[in-house]
Amino acid sequence: MYEPVKQSFFDLPCLRLAQALLGNYIVHDLPQGRVVGKIVETEAYQGPEDQAAHSFNNRRTKRTEIMFSRAGLVYTYQMHTHTLINVVAGPVGIPHAILIRALEPVEGLHIMQENRGLHLKQVDWTSGPGKLTKALGITMDYYGHDWQVPPLFIGKGIIPENIAVSPRIGIGNSNEAVHYPWRFYEKDNPYVSKYRK
Repeated sequence: MYEPVKQSFFDLPCLRLAQALLGNYIVHDLPQGRVVGKIVETEAYQGPEDQAAHSFNNRRTKRTEIMFSRAGLVYTYQMHTHTLINVVAGPVGIPHAILIRALEPVEGLHIMQENRGLHLKQVDWTSGPGKLTKALGITMDYYGHDWQVPPLFIGKGIIPENIAVSPRIGIGNSNEAVHYPWRFYEKDNPYVSKYRK
């Protein structure tokens, strides 16, 4: 049902890809079943010149190494106790990435609920970057994985017509990068994360 996107999909400039990802699906085939979420919020991080990016000034570490590879690979990293997942973007050697910030649950709802906790409302399962990886059972093991290849892949969807733009969230110590309008989301979708500066 969900057809993986092709490599050409990822070969867009970073900011365009961050918008093009909206409306597509993250599909994860787990032992207990398939979970699917529609992408409703992304944030772009444009490598060398972006003080909010892990790869600012072409910083090359064990963590950021995958960002220097080709577009369309998975960049995972830990923040506190959460795994966050990104799409590597840009040409080889230019370390851009796009954070998947929120999903709308589509399939495998009972699995997502078990992963997130029976006490939570559905609207809270995937409305943030740490929440969605837990709901979909995504771990750090996917670092460097190809987004075109099961069991974790991006499936083709339809980009929404009502895309809103804002500064990114939670990067308060990034000087002028705080103001870059590089967060994209489906307007009025209830699963978009709550905006906090």
